[in-house]
Amino acid sequence: MGQVTTIDTNNYELMAKAMGIANEGSSEKSSTLPRLRLIHSPILGDDRILVKGGSYKLDVPNGETYYAPSIKIRPYMQRFMYKRFIKGNDKQPNRYVKTIMADDLNMDLKDNDGGFNCGKPAGYIKDFQALPAKMQDLIKQIKRVRVVLGTVELQKPIDERGESIELEEQPFIWEIDNRDAFKNVGASFTQLAKMKRLPVQHIITANSEERKLPNGNSFFLPVVSLDLSNTLALSNIEQEKFGDFMAWIDNYNSYISNAWSEKANSKMEEDDMDVIDNLVDIEIDDDEDAA
Repeated sequence: MGQVTTIDTNNYELMAKAMGIANEGSSEKSSTLPRLRLIHSPILGDDRILVKGGSYKLDVPNGETYYAPSIKIRPYMQRFMYKRFIKGNDKQPNRYVKTIMADDLNMDLKDNDGGFNCGKPAGYIKDFQALPAKMQDLIKQIKRVRVVLGTVELQKPIDERGESIELEEQPFIWEIDNRDAFKNVGASFTQLAKMKRLPVQHIITANSEERKLPNGNSFFLPVVSLDLSNTLALSNIEQEKFGDFMAWIDNYNSYISNAWSEKANSKMEEDDMDVIDNLVDIEIDDDEDAA
């Protein structure tokens, strides 16, 4: 590619790279994006329920945590990934294995453990029961995730003490890994795609619905409704936020890819050492036989 010799104000990505600022502030963006999730158990005080189960929770890094029974989100984009929770022990803490984020799951995705798809075999599995029991157990632990990024308005927000607060619209990332929730939220994106409308031009309202488990416990699922009656305008503010979300995804994927390279190289070195050890053992055995 030829050297850039003119300033193009309409191509920020190209000019940012040329001017040496493409990676400035990237770590801050990736570490300060609030996380949205649906809680299943109430938060209890000394004598009352502070936050009801089925509330939405917005975790602001290095900040407060907020809750609301209902939310209105303006989705800018969605991505897909795999993740797997690994329970720790006395020597190792709990951890997640996560893949990079992609437009779909029809490809092998690098993970931060030096493998692909968190250990899930590539391609469509025709006969799950024919797999070894150990592989079946592993696949059951791996969750497909719909990742939604956008801005959210909490309806009647409260803090962790259950007190009402005022809260402006916030950016968010929402990792949806429950199978039913994955489908429920995805239905709005499917509808928008069929109508050739952009997600950022519409509002999705999300409430929650209680489901009972056989043991008597409860969990909650998001219940969403897409507003197609109002098409939102786009300004420079939305354009800037869109760029920030894209940069966040790039930073995250770079982090996972770097972790993949480190782990993959480490595994290759271990394999090489095993080969060398085997060769040494063979040489020793040959000497003993010759004697």
